[in-house]
Amino acid sequence: MAAVPEEEEYIVDQILDKRTRNGKAEYFLSWKGYGPDENTWEPKENLDCPDLIKAFEDKLKAKKDGAKKRKSESSGGAAGGSTSGASTPTKRHPEEGVKPRGFDRGLQAERIIGATDSSGELMFLVKWKGSDEADLVPARQANMKCPQVVIQFYEERLSWHTSSQDEDE
Repeated sequence: MAAVPEEEEYIVDQILDKRTRNGKAEYFLSWKGYGPDENTWEPKENLDCPDLIKAFEDKLKAKKDGAKKRKSESSGGAAGGSTSGASTPTKRHPEEGVKPRGFDRGLQAERIIGATDSSGELMFLVKWKGSDEADLVPARQANMKCPQVVIQFYEERLSWHTSSQDEDE
């Protein structure tokens, strides 16, 4: 008799980033067979990919060692004015972790500022209550988490057109 698995097992394609939440390591993962909008943060204890984790940690350590070396070589520290730091797009303190984006920030959506589908998926630029930063979030996520804000966005952009023929009738 074959046992039916209780939940589907997903295969990690790549580890993209790491952060620490409540003292526990979490990794930002891309999944085999799924697009970038399906990437998720997962705690280390949920993962069964020790080779990928080790490779990512080694790469992360090498990057940190390189950043420390560059920092000690430059006289301005992390001022960012020199061209030596141009190859690394972002510099973070190791304990800072990764800033959560979108709904992961735990903020309430105030309004939708704009929309784009340049990535192949409809995305909304959301302004958050109590924050000056806006984030692009997938429209399907916004539809579920803040439907009234989505409706308001569309209502603000509705335009009713009447023809002169309609007015004569």
